[in-house]
Amino acid sequence: MSRPRGGRRPPPSARRTRARSRRNRGSDLGGRVLAAIPAIVFAIFIVVEGGLIFALGVGALGIVCLAELYGLLERAHPIKLAGFLIMVALVLAAHYGSQYQVLLVTVAGLPLLFLLLLASPLRRGATAAMAATILGIYWIGFAIAHAVLLDGLLHGGAIIVDVLVGTFVGDTAAYVGGRMFGRRPLAPEISPNKTVEGLLIGMVAAVAAVWFAGLYQDWLSGPNALILGLGVAVAAPLGDLFESLIKRDMAAKDSGRLFGPHGGALDRLDAVLFTIPVAYYIWVALM
Repeated sequence: MSRPRGGRRPPPSARRTRARSRRNRGSDLGGRVLAAIPAIVFAIFIVVEGGLIFALGVGALGIVCLAELYGLLERAHPIKLAGFLIMVALVLAAHYGSQYQVLLVTVAGLPLLFLLLLASPLRRGATAAMAATILGIYWIGFAIAHAVLLDGLLHGGAIIVDVLVGTFVGDTAAYVGGRMFGRRPLAPEISPNKTVEGLLIGMVAAVAAVWFAGLYQDWLSGPNALILGLGVAVAAPLGDLFESLIKRDMAAKDSGRLFGPHGGALDRLDAVLFTIPVAYYIWVALM
């Protein structure tokens, strides 16, 4: 009498494949953590130093992220010099000025972009070139400027630490939770490996991480920590999906090779580029 189909054990080759998959998942997570260590050390250093050191540090990260984005959008021929100059101007405006000076740089940036476009040999595709350049300024430049503005607020450096903790804990929890419990695809056409279960687990972990960090800051109340954590929990996955959409549209796996097989700076900071501006406006409202 033969065994029913449902009672058959999978062949040895299938069992070996599953075992390798589990090992690869574990090694991938370990690699992600190891790759993040230099970034964490750098972040701690510039946040502790604050002031101009912080502005220069995040400005350098912004330049790297911008270069990676313009590399992805190379077919559109972005005006890279314009993007880099406006990035530097935004950082300086945020450090030495206020939101008003940041807005002033933003307004002045468009004619600067146009003049540099006229000075380049590009003629056909000029609209796409300007659009690609402005995407980098709007997405990366404004986020970096808001990080500098946030650092200048009362307890701003500590809020940045809280946001980074919430963002990276939430991202790790979403990755692990999705691997373990994920069943329902979140956005299969943008990022096939992300699941609804992973999203929810990551959001809960992000809120909990910010709330827990607030326990060691007597100036940050529990309700305010929860509000800040909720903002991080909502913004972080949006930032992750935003970059995933661009990479998929450009048929690229990673934005760069700064962290070797674990991608570039933009891959590591995509969520932060959304959570930092959200945290800035939440903290301004709560102060």
